[in-house]
Amino acid sequence: MQLLALDTSTETLSIAVQRLVDGQVRVWQHSEPGGAQTSTRLIPAIQTLLAQAGLTVGQLDAIAFGCGPGSFTGLRTACSVAQGLAFGAAAHAPDGRSMPVLPVDTLLAVAEEARFQHAPQTAPLQVLSLLDARMDEMYVGRYRYADGHWTQLEDFNLMRPEDLAPQPLWLLAGNVWDAYGQRLPASASLGFKTLPTASALLRLAPQLLAQGAAIDPALALPRYIRDKVAKTTQERAVERNLATQGAMLP
Repeated sequence: MQLLALDTSTETLSIAVQRLVDGQVRVWQHSEPGGAQTSTRLIPAIQTLLAQAGLTVGQLDAIAFGCGPGSFTGLRTACSVAQGLAFGAAAHAPDGRSMPVLPVDTLLAVAEEARFQHAPQTAPLQVLSLLDARMDEMYVGRYRYADGHWTQLEDFNLMRPEDLAPQPLWLLAGNVWDAYGQRLPASASLGFKTLPTASALLRLAPQLLAQGAAIDPALALPRYIRDKVAKTTQERAVERNLATQGAMLP
């Protein structure tokens, strides 16, 4: 299939395009710092990468995007761009059919990228995916890889770094060590720094498409785990006061 994949769930903007060339699958990839620049950089970067691959949006079979969890603004950006491109392609399609979009869990993408980079390609594997959720918490996902397929072992959850209890022989992957390394238990001190990438979304796409995970773009939504995205001004003021009082104690 000819696919576009994009992920802006972290501070990195990641895009990949896949197409068949002379009987071989080729992948074009691009990544750059995202954050506040994502909303202005994403569509031009997609256009450039599609041009490099010799494709137009209308020639794609589907668009995959990292649906979450992750940065609230980044998730909304990826979802809206995927929807907009799919709707635009449908408007120019002779039959008017909408192009499907494929929401992909970002923690699963972390697990797949860790497997691809650091683990044997065919060996069974269990991965604990950890992404910084800010506000002193982490997004946590548990996955098993066997016989070429991924299985999610339990639903996502939020966890404070101190509460993590990894099981022996699990591969730990994510982006939490710089932020929470001193607060993680000793058994979690070693892990692979891994981000969800668009190329990981492409590798996951065949299994997810076979499972019927592609949806109409009108149904695409970011996946959030918590409703509260930031502390209030009052909460931040209380924290500063407590920190000041603590610093003044003998």
